[in-house]
Amino acid sequence: MRVALFITCVNDTLFPGTGRAVVSLLRRLGCEVEFPAAQTCCGQMHVNTGYQDEGVRLARHFLDVFGDYDAVVAPSGSCAAMVREQYPRLARAAAAGPRHAPVGGGPRPPGGSSAFSRAAAEMAPKVYDLSEFLVDVLGVTDVGAYFPHRVTYHPTCHSLRGLHLGDRPARLLAQVRGLELLPLPGAEECCGFGGTFAVKNPAISAAMCGDKVRGVLDTGAEVLCAADNSCLMHIGGALKRQRAGVRVMHLAEILAATEVQA
Repeated sequence: MRVALFITCVNDTLFPGTGRAVVSLLRRLGCEVEFPAAQTCCGQMHVNTGYQDEGVRLARHFLDVFGDYDAVVAPSGSCAAMVREQYPRLARAAAAGPRHAPVGGGPRPPGGSSAFSRAAAEMAPKVYDLSEFLVDVLGVTDVGAYFPHRVTYHPTCHSLRGLHLGDRPARLLAQVRGLELLPLPGAEECCGFGGTFAVKNPAISAAMCGDKVRGVLDTGAEVLCAADNSCLMHIGGALKRQRAGVRVMHLAEILAATEVQA
């Protein structure tokens, strides 16, 4: 199986350690992981803010770069959901031509083709969040990790409502030696980040983040874990400003940890 790492923009720019953790973990489990150097943004930011033309061009590029792989693993529920949910819709809107409005309104995407639609449809089932790939494809929940800390897990909106990860992350964390998994009050509530939502609605975003931080602190956890570094960055910033003593870590980093590293 040819497996590719889709690092995503946020991780590549701000959290490269997460990508390294994914590669380390998958190699430990016997996977050969490749990193296509030509990869760029998936286009989520562009599509969500109405730049359909740019989003379609980035989607086409993504399909060209990752098309030959058997599986594409992304340490981001947000970006994985973009490829699986939005690419087929973008392709349908592009193929519809001028008779139909594009997805989400805004400028019309460049003229589509059946090749774009086929490529998007073929790519969607090959893109996985890390926990999906481990549990559903590799069939493992015990990845040989060791992390002796109290941890609580925040299910980010895209991983919860877009990818429907369910209890996969919790099942993986429950098998980590030394780890005590603590339930997070209000776990399914949004942290308030939401990409441009935090920029356009800063007061509401901050209030939502405040609620999430209170829930994290109520658990008594040492570490807050999630499958999206964007949400961890948002919540972690508030925790740091409050000097709460709780650190944030991506799920991949915990699963990659071993007794030797700890």
